[in-house]
Amino acid sequence: MKKVALLITVALSCFFGSASAQTDGSLKVMSYNVRVGSAKDGDNSWKIRRIATPAMLADKAPAVFGVQEALKSQIDYILQECPQYASVGVGREDGVAKGEYMSIFYLKSRIEVLEWGTYWLSETPDVPSKGWDAACKRTATWALMREKASGRRFFFVNTHLDHVGVEARRKGLALIVEKIAAMNPEGLPMVLTGDFNSRLNDPWMADIKVLMNNARFYADDTDWKTSFNAWGKSSASIDYIFYSGFSSCPDFKVVDETYEGIPYISDHYPVIATLIF
Repeated sequence: MKKVALLITVALSCFFGSASAQTDGSLKVMSYNVRVGSAKDGDNSWKIRRIATPAMLADKAPAVFGVQEALKSQIDYILQECPQYASVGVGREDGVAKGEYMSIFYLKSRIEVLEWGTYWLSETPDVPSKGWDAACKRTATWALMREKASGRRFFFVNTHLDHVGVEARRKGLALIVEKIAAMNPEGLPMVLTGDFNSRLNDPWMADIKVLMNNARFYADDTDWKTSFNAWGKSSASIDYIFYSGFSSCPDFKVVDETYEGIPYISDHYPVIATLIF
């Protein structure tokens, strides 16, 4: 009976959205590597653990969040189970629907998308392509967004750097830094989320640390838990929320709670932060 009641609560929360959605100048944002649904993960396979995702989203209610590694079927599942969200993004293999998405989700009741696009982290960013020494095609999805109630505009960028190529991580992040600087001549608030496959002290992280603030370090209330769990076999902090143009960051958290009895929501824990315009 308790389980039925919980499922009803989650469903209602997903359908109507969070009643406590921020309307006070704050913006709750998240980065979430969902782990690609085609992976042979046994008891941690997407079909088994996927029920944890709508429960987590109902609980945390981010206004905007970026996902990494999501296939179209995973995007569709989240949209079906949490219809308060819409998303923008394309498959990295063909620029349409094939391969992993770096999609940006947003609360439809609160946020609208004014412009958006995807570019490839390569020497030819405008077409589907693999860059430098990367093992895979890598992309960044960006959106110019507007908060409906206040009219405030802001940019949100979401990416996933390569897990093999050091040069691809270095030049891919350099391209993102260059694009962020060029796309925002007005100096609007900016959020960058992603799985960087990088430690903060890696040399290619230097420029982004100058351009933007790392929410984990700048939050008034933060935690130092690691975000990559490898199903309990490893730990590292490689998932980030960077921001600029916001006045403050009250809190940052690694979301490591258990939802729907699932021990690991993914091989990465989501990371979430509140930003103040």
